[in-house]
Amino acid sequence: MPEGDTVWNTARVLQRALAGARLTGSDFRVPQLAATDLTGWTVRESASRGKHLLLRLTAPPGAAAPADGNGRDWTLHSHLRMDGAWRAYAPGERWAARPAHLIRVVLRSPGAVAVGYHLHELALIPTAEEESLVGHLGPDLLGPDWDPDEAVRRLAAHPDESIGEALLDQRNLAGVGNLYKCEVLFLRGVSPWTPVRAVPDLAGTVGLAQRLLAANRGRWTQSTTGSLHRGQTSYVYGRRAQPCRRCGTAIRKEELGERVTYWCPACQPDR
Repeated sequence: MPEGDTVWNTARVLQRALAGARLTGSDFRVPQLAATDLTGWTVRESASRGKHLLLRLTAPPGAAAPADGNGRDWTLHSHLRMDGAWRAYAPGERWAARPAHLIRVVLRSPGAVAVGYHLHELALIPTAEEESLVGHLGPDLLGPDWDPDEAVRRLAAHPDESIGEALLDQRNLAGVGNLYKCEVLFLRGVSPWTPVRAVPDLAGTVGLAQRLLAANRGRWTQSTTGSLHRGQTSYVYGRRAQPCRRCGTAIRKEELGERVTYWCPACQPDR
């Protein structure tokens, strides 16, 4: 699943491509929005909230509002999940990112074409109702609402849950995915199976997660080691059976909840 920094970067791509532009056409390829036409609508901004993308638009005066809607400010919401992506192209440029049958929406403007591939939870709602889709999320590690104390409070409210699963619960803090979960817990020397109540320094764990995501904003290569060279960007994630960079012990991989987790059994004392 894309991490919060990937979604943040994607939002910036759409911001540069579309912000301030009046759309010259749209093509929705999902049943619930198939009849929607955003021609003439203006893109106000592109924003991220955890792993959710929010493309905020203003309808032109007199435009027919979507069904059951009113007002002029609307948000096109999408979630990337495991396999979604947005790409921006110059007009006339070949769309080469994914097969055409995965396209869910195309937004055209005079200067760019934005193409959404395999998007999930695609919805057009009044901007005033955004909280109905993202209001359940915890503090966004890369957002203006970031509140480490609140993130710690939410984690601590589930004392018997494993820290590995708690960090992935977007209701606790928004933006951590499997890569950062594994890397943060390795760097903190904590087993992924440790109950939240037994984690020695929740605030330190939360703070490290935020710093790692923030360090990777603005680039597509995610690194927790400081190196951007291929094969050197992570300590444990994706490194099953390879030697730990600290102690040489073979990195292990195992299921934790619905995800796999990577850890060093020597550096992260077992359950």
